Amino acid sequence: MSLNKRIKINNAFKANSNILPFLISILLFGITNSVARAILNNYLAEIIQITKFQLGVIEFFRELPGLFLIVILNYILTFGEKKNYQIALIVSICGFIGLTFLGTKTWVVVIFLVMNSLGEHISMQVRQSLSIEMSNPAFSGKALGVTEGFRFIGRILGFLLVPVIFLILGHYNLGRSNAKSYQSIYFIAMLIALIAFAFAFKIPQVKTKKTQRKMYFNKKYGKYYILSFFYGARKQIFITFAPFVLVINYGASPSIMSLLFAITAGFSILFSPLIGRLIDKVGYKKVMIGDTLILIIVCFFYGFAHLLFSHEVAYRVICINYVLDSILSLCSMASLVYCKALSDNQEEVSKTITTGISFNHLISIVIALIGGWIWQKTGVEVLFSISAVLGLINSIFAATIKVDKTEKIELNNLNS
Repeated sequence: MSLNKRIKINNAFKANSNILPFLISILLFGITNSVARAILNNYLAEIIQITKFQLGVIEFFRELPGLFLIVILNYILTFGEKKNYQIALIVSICGFIGLTFLGTKTWVVVIFLVMNSLGEHISMQVRQSLSIEMSNPAFSGKALGVTEGFRFIGRILGFLLVPVIFLILGHYNLGRSNAKSYQSIYFIAMLIALIAFAFAFKIPQVKTKKTQRKMYFNKKYGKYYILSFFYGARKQIFITFAPFVLVINYGASPSIMSLLFAITAGFSILFSPLIGRLIDKVGYKKVMIGDTLILIIVCFFYGFAHLLFSHEVAYRVICINYVLDSILSLCSMASLVYCKALSDNQEEVSKTITTGISFNHLISIVIALIGGWIWQKTGVEVLFSISAVLGLINSIFAATIKVDKTEKIELNNLNS
């Protein structure tokens, strides 16, 4: 039995959805992004030799595409979701070309990191809206879980690929301190992205109205926007500063970081569909509250493990902590299902998700700048204490969400 048929039998997607090319492209793009992500912190620290504050500045520029996503989609992407996804891949490929061939000056690296980030951010919106559109209405959470599962399979393959590449490069005396090693890896990422682009042509066009996207606000989505704001703060600290703690404070090599990322992706594959089903079973509200309460514990160990344990033990604690943090980040699917529950049609969902991404990036760029400064001036303890406080506020706010009684009835019927 084919993979495509098994997915249909599981009822996650509509029976007439040709979902397999989309999932394969997501998997390949996951490889591309994970290869680039695995080497990023070491590349910046060892080749570009940036400080903690400069890391925040670079992340500020890398997150700008997310903030201006609405404007970008309004003026560039007017061809439907399939074309949008293809354009996202092209932009990312151009970013990898620059990182491979155009040198290691800081401003050059930043420009093409931003370009690569732009492609990734556009694909983020398209991936989520396409997954929801092609899903069975009663199993939006499960469909998102399947899609994320394929993305994490790609991430595992990409992360495992990096140590293999470094092993091969080592035979040619190209180690982690050589810029050509990193440029070679960016070149490989570019080639994989080209294959993902080829599969993207087979994705069915989602039947949405092809109009220019404008800044979309609706008061019924007010809490979704605020939740996106909080998630942006949490995401930025996790993506930017948690890996840098391992590289700067504990000297983790690119190969070690890649293996750690692969482990987190493996756990994410296991937990992504489980969390998706959990959202369908207990509801998005409970998942959002529980997620951020556990996050407080995670932040505590990020900030204070080095004060509680020996260096070696603290290193292991932070690694375990990072895995748990990656699993918790999957609970962001709950807010997407909440958005779907509030919506009247797919076009509204797509516009609202785009607005939500821009909201969470508004706080992301602020956190990137301030976070790097806080870490350099006051220490990692204060940085993650602030993150814990934001998590607590998010839980309190999520508790104020009112779930419609009809939603509860439908949920009970699905689980009976």
